Amino acid sequence: MKVQYKDKTIEMKEQITIQELLKEEIKNSKYPIIGAIFNNQYVNLSYQICQEGEIKLIDIASKEGTKIYRRTIIYILEKALEEIYPNKKIIVNYQLPNSMFCEIENMELTEEFIQKLSDKMHQIVKEDLPIKQVIMTRKEAEEFYKKDDTSKGRLQLNLPNNQTIFLYYCQNYYNYCYGTIANRTGITKIFELIKYEDGLLVRYPSSDKPGQLPKLIQTKKLAWALNEYDDIHKILNVNTVYKLNKAVEEQNIRDIIMLDEALHEKKIANIADEIAKNRKIKMILIAGPSSSGKTTFAQRLGIQLRINQIQPITISVDNYFVERKDTPKDENGNYDFECIEAIDLALFNDHLSRLLKGEEVEIPEFDFHQGSKKYNGKKIKLESDQLLVIEGIHCLNDQLTSKISKDQKYKIYISALTVLNMDRYNRISTTDTRLIRRIVRDYQFRGYDAKHTIATWHMVNNGEEKNIFPYQEEANSIFNTSLIYELGVLKGAVMPLLEQITKDESEYAEARRLIEMLQYFETIPPEYVPTNSLLKEFLGGGTFRY
Repeated sequence: MKVQYKDKTIEMKEQITIQELLKEEIKNSKYPIIGAIFNNQYVNLSYQICQEGEIKLIDIASKEGTKIYRRTIIYILEKALEEIYPNKKIIVNYQLPNSMFCEIENMELTEEFIQKLSDKMHQIVKEDLPIKQVIMTRKEAEEFYKKDDTSKGRLQLNLPNNQTIFLYYCQNYYNYCYGTIANRTGITKIFELIKYEDGLLVRYPSSDKPGQLPKLIQTKKLAWALNEYDDIHKILNVNTVYKLNKAVEEQNIRDIIMLDEALHEKKIANIADEIAKNRKIKMILIAGPSSSGKTTFAQRLGIQLRINQIQPITISVDNYFVERKDTPKDENGNYDFECIEAIDLALFNDHLSRLLKGEEVEIPEFDFHQGSKKYNGKKIKLESDQLLVIEGIHCLNDQLTSKISKDQKYKIYISALTVLNMDRYNRISTTDTRLIRRIVRDYQFRGYDAKHTIATWHMVNNGEEKNIFPYQEEANSIFNTSLIYELGVLKGAVMPLLEQITKDESEYAEARRLIEMLQYFETIPPEYVPTNSLLKEFLGGGTFRY
């Protein structure tokens, strides 16, 4: 057999693992290698090569490498807890910057306990134990789960056509991960456990600085928003995929949808009420990452403001780009439209200041083909019962509105902060939910296929990490646009799009990973979604215009 690695062709006479085949390349890598892509599918280094193909190694300085690192360190955490306290169960709640928040069921955590748990994890890492994938037939798995009443990997049995069930074993500990993990414990040397609220944070390196722990960033507002939604959905008893599927099977899903949508409406109304109480506020600034549902949120907020006798006037930051010749360029010499210097800040602040003084202003319209602002006679004047509503990636950054006093601004950060977990050990990434939303929207309204959306997603993420996430704690309110039921609805729209990506395309690995996650969801009919739902921004057929 012939296997391709970079520009080298390797001939093989027998089956061999990626670890053995590329032993020298792995040893001499600048950053530790934690996984691989073989024929555009994610695998770990113990993967046995039994056919011709192409290998790409994944190091911890990559986005996917960081995900594998995170899954592996959580696996080690769960193993350490079981060894120290075999009767205690961990819940992996949600992700914060470069950390995962976890709780231990029915247990008050102390510094002494966390130190003991940390020491055990470091011991497991130091021993560099192998993590092996054990495959069972469906019959063997059914017998296994009869003897061991556990939720670990049990969702696999819910797939009727799934004839093989697998678990990751490390010594006598086993669990299931919905994604690739490392083949040894020794690679996750850098981590930290700290007490946080009523649980603990598992901290790990970022992909841009994989050799060190980043500075701890306090994100109390973000954590509060996640906690609030997590608690509500625990009360609704739909905090895992199993429980969501059960609601679908028992035909209770419409009740869940109505409650979830009512929660959105109540939160939006509360924000509008808070704004209405403070007459100093003259502008609302809305920012959030891609596919958060900013447009629908702004329109629904506008309705609630009008109930409070406030008329919203929208201004688009996109009309205030600098002239094309003045647009900054990135390190590759390409125009950088996402940096704040791409906005004509002086003109924007001048117009805002004049509007707040009661003056009339002619608003430009940016011609993206010509790369220039045009003035077409669109004039606005702010009346006493009106507020400016501004949406854009830089809206939480005070540099955008530097000439406006803070007491006149109300900032809102919105994102789809997913609180639904696969099970108590495996969470669903907020980024994955947004990517699925974007794939559906790009196909429906922008003419892009799933391959294009996946291929450009990393660039979207890079812009968010630079221009949005650092400012999220500056917000006066955080609005979580996630809906506990949405992946069940989006599944029907996105699966055919993902399945169009073929094995010989580099985007196949990501497509396959998303398909494997979505297969566990029962499909929810899109007609169950209310016409004013935020989901309609991606599915189409809603009340609002976009």
